[in-house]
Parts: sequence; structure tokens; C-alpha cells
Amino acid sequence: MTTLYCANWVLPITSAPVRDGAVAVRGGQLVGVGRRDELTRRFPAARLNDFGEAALLPGLVNCHSHLELTAMRGFLEREEGDFSAWLRKLTVARNEWMTAEDRYVSAAWGAVEAARAGVTCVGDASDTAAHCLRALSRAGLRGVVYQEVFGPDARTSGEQFAKLREKVERERAGEGGLVALGVSPHSPYSVSAPLFEAVARYAAAENLPLMVHAAESEAEEQFMREGRGPFAEGLRRRGIEWSAPGVSSIQYLSRLGVAGPRTLLAHCVRADDADVATLAEACTRVAHCPKSNAKFGHGRAPFAAFLRAGVLTGLGSDSVASNNTCDLLEEARFAALASRAAGERLADGRMMSAEDALRAATLAGAWALGFGGLAGALEEGLQADLCVFSLAGAHQTPVHDDPAAALVFASSGRDALLTVVAGREVFRDGRLTTVDEEELRARVKDIARRLDGVKI
Repeated sequence: MTTLYCANWVLPITSAPVRDGAVAVRGGQLVGVGRRDELTRRFPAARLNDFGEAALLPGLVNCHSHLELTAMRGFLEREEGDFSAWLRKLTVARNEWMTAEDRYVSAAWGAVEAARAGVTCVGDASDTAAHCLRALSRAGLRGVVYQEVFGPDARTSGEQFAKLREKVERERAGEGGLVALGVSPHSPYSVSAPLFEAVARYAAAENLPLMVHAAESEAEEQFMREGRGPFAEGLRRRGIEWSAPGVSSIQYLSRLGVAGPRTLLAHCVRADDADVATLAEACTRVAHCPKSNAKFGHGRAPFAAFLRAGVLTGLGSDSVASNNTCDLLEEARFAALASRAAGERLADGRMMSAEDALRAATLAGAWALGFGGLAGALEEGLQADLCVFSLAGAHQTPVHDDPAAALVFASSGRDALLTVVAGREVFRDGRLTTVDEEELRARVKDIARRLDGVKI
């Protein structure tokens, strides 16, 4: 059976928007993209879904999230002025006050929020990847779950690597479907050089995608360049030796062999011209998380510089413990406006456009997570990952002839009408079709109540 999805506007991303457009879906694939009248002639027996005053585009891609922290939305607000204190409270709450089932429920609720906002693909970093793999799979989303590993003490690098390998091998045995497994040596301040090198070699040998939090904050830069600040003090209190390499995080990771075309670096706020050139030369990808970076006061990543240099850059929400929402349209708007406010220009001299931001939220994000040529655009032969957003709201009307601007500058995830992954409708008519939202809502509220009663 062929299904036609029609809307006033279809945005393929790799080609110009189509007025009165449609896409044809059969067997999980896109078998037609174009004008509605042309596709109805090509597929006269197709089942018709007409969304009218709406925009149909590829599913949004969230390149960096922490779904297992969804239950901590609003829980850490008072610590946001001290990043190391924020991380300590988060770690204690997650490791000591959340059960394994709590983490699954938290991740599942994050997947619900993503699907409701038109997100079809997620790059998720998790200390317990099994729960996030389960959550994404049950929600019907596509993605990569990066199993995190920590270990700043070089003396324990072998032990920490062995634990990571055991987790990965156990989870890969059950891997399949739309969700893949990756690895994530957490960050330069939480992983020793020998552990970074071991994980990078392992990822290359096993063809595993790799993700690192890098160049995120002033505290990290002090740690890397001068060996001082809260991260350095924290290691000294634990009796862990640290000799600062005297270079940026990006140069450090490049020296350790971590950079490369299967590597995704999240944040990259503290990236100078030399760092951008290093990223481009190694074909390393970036997950740009502008709202989370701003909320922490970390600063602004050089988004336009990444694009000028050809660095593949997608958008990420980070966790809702820091960002509060998983809304890729809002992320795209913030990214474009922050770039413009800073006076950034692209290679052709123009400001960041709605089309640039939307490409980062779809096509570039898909490539950054390793799904290029499979999703991220509306083209015949690709997987049918798509979403539909209403353009009928008072806050969007009139649209004129610029649906990308209406999406990026006037819309939000709350305007989503439909989310389809590999041809399967996972969100429609205001509800998820794959999980029991009300049960999950009650369970995540229970977790929140228990966390609120804890003194950390």
C-alpha cells in the first residue's frame, strides 16, 4: 500500500520547497516527492493524507541529548552558576537516587517529548545505554546511543576500558532495528589520556561511532591549558595527578587520535580558528547545542565558522536538565539568531538564514550521526523519516512564500502534527501511537517527587 502525505508546502531540504506538494511512502521508503497533482497521477490508488495549511519536511534530528536525565527537568536550576557543582549533583542523583527502571522511564519520557516535536532521530549519550536503547526502540525512533565511560585516573584506564567493552559487547548482542550503539569517552576532564586512546582504537576496530563532550566551558579550558580551576581541584582532592597539555581540548583530542569522520564532538564553544581548521581537516562532526550553552553561561560556539570551513554541524538540545525542552525548531531559531547577534557571516557574506538552520536540524544532523544517505532529506529511495508542522496558527500567519522562515522563526515543536519514522506513524492526532503516554507521565512525576525529597 502506498500512502500520500500532502501539505501546502513540502521542504525536501536538498532542493527548493514545493508548493502544494506531497510525498509517497511505501514499505518504509520514499517512493515519490513532488507536486501533489503529479503524485496523485503516479499513485492513483494511494491512501491520501492531506494536512492542508502545513509544512512537510524530513524528520528533525537531535544530535546530542541525555534522555535518561529527562526526570531532572528543572531539578538543577540553582546549581547552574557553578558547572562543576551542577555535574556533582546530577551524578549523585542519577547514580544513587534513580533505579535502573527510573532511568528507563526518564529516557522513555524524553523519547515521547522528542516524537511529539517532530524529532525522528536522536544521538543520545548515556551512562546506562541499555535503558536508552530500549526507550528509543519502543517509541519507534531512529538513533545512536553512545555508552559513556568515565575515568580520569590513568592508573585505572585498563579497568575502566574493560568495563566499557563488556557493556558494549552485551548491548551489541541485542542491537538491531533503527537504533545503533556507540561509545562516548565523556570529556577531557573526566577521562584520562590512556583511556581516550584505548576507546578510540576500540571504536575504530569495531566500527563504532564515537562522541565526546569537548571545549564546552571556561572551566574546561582552564583545566586543559593551565591545569587549574574546579576540574583540576576536584582531581587533586581525589589524589589524581593531572599535567595540563597546554593546548585546547580539540587539539588534545586530535593528538590522542580521537578526531575523525566517525567522531562527534558536542558543544565546541571554546573553538578558535586553529581548532576549526583541525575539525575540518579530520572531518570531525559537531553537535551544536546553543540553548544549553547559553543557559549555563558557557558562551556561543562559532556556528558560522564551522559552516564556512565545511565542518559537518548538526543541532542538539543537550539534556532537558540543562535546556528544559527538546525542541529542534526552537534550537534552530536560537542558533540562527545568536549567530546573527554576534555578527557572524557565512562564506558568501550573508547572515545565517532559516534554510541554513533547518539544514542543520535535518540533513546535516543525519550525516553527523552516521545516517547520511538514509535519512535527513526527502528524496526517492531514502527512508521515510518525515514530520508535518501546522502553519495555520495566529503566530505563523501569513506565511508568504517562505515556509522555512515560518518554521524556524515563527514555529515550535508544539505545532507538530505528524512524526513518521521509516514509514511508521509514531505521533499523530496529538498522541503517540507506540507507547502509553499517561502511564509514563505518572511514573516520571513519581520519580520527580522522590528526587525533590532528596537533600544533596
